[in-house]
Amino acid sequence: MSKQAVFTMKLEPELREQFMAEAEASHRPASQIVRDMMRQFVQKQRESREYEAFLQRKVDRARLSMNAGEGLPNDEVEAEFAARRARAAKG
Repeated sequence: MSKQAVFTMKLEPELREQFMAEAEASHRPASQIVRDMMRQFVQKQRESREYEAFLQRKVDRARLSMNAGEGLPNDEVEAEFAARRARAAKG
């Protein structure tokens, strides 16, 4: 991948000194560490958005199901799982 963009940022001198010292101690260029952190951030953000979209689709489907009369009332679900727990405790 071509490295043609330049990224400039302001930070506290102490943080820069600490970061540069840790980069040197790890035998890695500071720019490589920053690129890795940026990639991780981008990936985490994408995964978070994808998960939120997944959850929203599940909620939307559940609402459609309930509106269509396909769902069960909470008391029926609670009773079913209480019965399952009782059976599991017996055996």
